[in-house]
Amino acid sequence: MLKNSKRMIWALGALVVIGGASGLVAWRNGSGPVSQAAAADHAAPPAVEVDVATVISRPIIDWQVYSGRLEAIDAVEIKPLVPGTIVAVHFKDGALVKKGDPLFTIDPRPYVAAVDQAAAQLAMAVAHEKYTDADAARADRLLPDNAIAKRDYDETQSRAREAIAQVKAAQAALEAAKVNLDYTQITAPVAGRMSRALLTVGNVVAPGASAPVLSTLVSVSPIYAAFDVDEHTYLDYLNRDNSHPVPVSLELANETTYSRQGAVYFVDNHLDTASGTIRVRARFDNADGSLVPGLYARVQVGGGQRHPAILIDDAAIATDQAKKFVLVVDSTNHVQYREIVPGGLHEGLRVVTSGLKTGDRIVVNGIEHARPGDLITVHPVDMATAARAAGSAA
Repeated sequence: MLKNSKRMIWALGALVVIGGASGLVAWRNGSGPVSQAAAADHAAPPAVEVDVATVISRPIIDWQVYSGRLEAIDAVEIKPLVPGTIVAVHFKDGALVKKGDPLFTIDPRPYVAAVDQAAAQLAMAVAHEKYTDADAARADRLLPDNAIAKRDYDETQSRAREAIAQVKAAQAALEAAKVNLDYTQITAPVAGRMSRALLTVGNVVAPGASAPVLSTLVSVSPIYAAFDVDEHTYLDYLNRDNSHPVPVSLELANETTYSRQGAVYFVDNHLDTASGTIRVRARFDNADGSLVPGLYARVQVGGGQRHPAILIDDAAIATDQAKKFVLVVDSTNHVQYREIVPGGLHEGLRVVTSGLKTGDRIVVNGIEHARPGDLITVHPVDMATAARAAGSAA
């Protein structure tokens, strides 16, 4: 009886093991059993969600970007033109001045005395000229009656002419003395912004090649941006009739938009064969004085006619060795590899010269999670909005 009970317990245990094992068995299309783990390995992975945007197509004007420096139109070193002692400085360091405003005064007293002396010399010369003129007139009346010797007559005429020359010399000396007196008042030759006074009251100065610089003055508005352009840009945009100004725009080192508008003012008369560039100056208004000579600036040069262009976010472009490519999303939301040729930037978007067409959708965010042939879940975004967001993050 005990043996029969043990046999029944063993049989029931075997049935449980067999039943448990049968729960781990699955069938593959009637071809044979596979495990549930193997079935899970062959299941398709879930589709990843990435940001997808439609390329932008719009007419644009081509712009080329160059680096340059701001330059003042007028930059003047203030130097003395007469010797003397500085007795007054009439401006504050960094002040804006108008043309003709007083800047420095050199002691004028010696020059006032020189003017008075020259005026006295002129008066003496004029008096002598009147005397010799009257003497010559008397000689003219006596000569027909032979009442004066020919030698004496010639002397009177010579003295009259000498007196006239002495008057002219005295007048010139007086003018020179007045000019020197004017030079004691140093005024602003142009309107602009002063630097600091390098020499102040009490310093003795003198003119000449080694004359000290008293201060510097630069004009404020308008202002130049000087930069070098390549030969192709010159031939495409700048080698044209000057009656059609070439538009340019400018941004400073801490700016992200080309908010200041100007025009090309000057193109040099020769190309530097060593660098293959030509010097260009653009002119910009600077009424608020925020542009200072010497600042670094990026300058966009535009030209040509408007033409249709494909624009995309820079973040959508990846590199494959020397190639540039994007991931295009087809109508079934599968990813495709597409090689492109990028161009320049336009309002924060990259111009694509070939490889894309109007209506194409591309991956703009999450490109590292998608591969060609993958099925993705599309999260539609606006291309321009995505580009601005990427720029703000950067």
